[in-house]
Amino acid sequence: MREGIHPDYREVLFVDLSNGFKFVTRSCVTTKETDTFEGKEYPLYKLDTSSESHPFYTGTQKSVDSMGGRVEKFRNRFGRTSAR
Repeated sequence: MREGIHPDYREVLFVDLSNGFKFVTRSCVTTKETDTFEGKEYPLYKLDTSSESHPFYTGTQKSVDSMGGRVEKFRNRFGRTSAR
């Protein structure tokens, strides 16, 4: 491998700010802060949402069927007209 052309690929601590969930994975993301996790210091990257807080993964996402007829109103208003 050539020197100086590859990004800094290392272990990074990701923290979900909405619920405090932390996990370590390898990444090239640039960070300015560090934090300790399980006795080891890692570069820190703060996330707004992760799989622990996202509605799709937690099962709290509203389905299209529970939208109170809005989908049916849309289909009636903008649906295809029959070909003549």
